[in-house]
Amino acid sequence: MKDIDIRRPRLEEKEELHQFFKIVVTDTHAREGLAYMTDAIDNEIEDKKKFLESDYSSNGENRYFLIALHKSMIIGTIEYALTGELINRCTNGALKGLFEIGTVFVHPDYQRQGVGNLLLNAMYHTLQDRGIKEFCLDSGYSNAQKIWKKKFGEPDYLIKDFWGEGYDHMIWRVKIADMLEK
Repeated sequence: MKDIDIRRPRLEEKEELHQFFKIVVTDTHAREGLAYMTDAIDNEIEDKKKFLESDYSSNGENRYFLIALHKSMIIGTIEYALTGELINRCTNGALKGLFEIGTVFVHPDYQRQGVGNLLLNAMYHTLQDRGIKEFCLDSGYSNAQKIWKKKFGEPDYLIKDFWGEGYDHMIWRVKIADMLEK
């Protein structure tokens, strides 16, 4: 896709990003057949807002976001931070201290057009420039898990029925050099 800018978010874009999170999280739950989980949707949106606030308040030290824009409209996000409680719990602390890539969101109207790959590649370079050699990534959404399996192979951790019967959680550990060679 042409004319995509990837850069750090600006403070004046906070409300637009909040709306973007709401659109993507709501759409993702609907596509997963989970639209009825309104509390989970609201909680995830609030978590993403907190993550963004952590980026703003720490100037990217605690969390580091990148956004993708097309014609000045926010169409994607990605961020990294130290592994969170969920990954640490699911791996019995094996990945504690590693960086985790998260909030890889693409607006529903722009999915399957390469925006996610552009964001990932920008983040690989950001991490590499900071001396980070590997990261982890997790997902509980079956549609996203298919994408991550294609990109990263089978997960390093598979937690069966974590989100309920038939809803697994997956965690990948990835070397950045391997991704930059592709």
